[in-house]
Amino acid sequence: MAEIHVCKKGEIADGGTRLVKSGPVEIGVIFHKGAYYAYRNQCPHQGGPACEGLKMPQVVEKLGEKGILLGQDFDESDMHIVCPWHGWEFHLKDGCHVIDNRHKLKKYDVIERGDEIYVAV
Repeated sequence: MAEIHVCKKGEIADGGTRLVKSGPVEIGVIFHKGAYYAYRNQCPHQGGPACEGLKMPQVVEKLGEKGILLGQDFDESDMHIVCPWHGWEFHLKDGCHVIDNRHKLKKYDVIERGDEIYVAV
């Protein structure tokens, strides 16, 4: 399997994305809390640049007695990639759509070798 060099460790800021190309395919490599994730930069909805969207935690509704909405909070343990075209959201850890896991971003393996980061294509 071929590998594409992405960067040296530390070159992508936490929450940042580096785009690399493999032929006509663009891959977004995202760094979050010490881990690297790589996905094809193409939303399955209408082809938008998903990896270039916001990275944000899942919004969680806080409910009181009898289902009364008390407000909203964030679940920092479940980061989402939000496609900038139409707001489709995907779990950062596996690339699956947050509501319908039949829709997902194409995931690539990230290889850490010494201080260098690569994507297997």
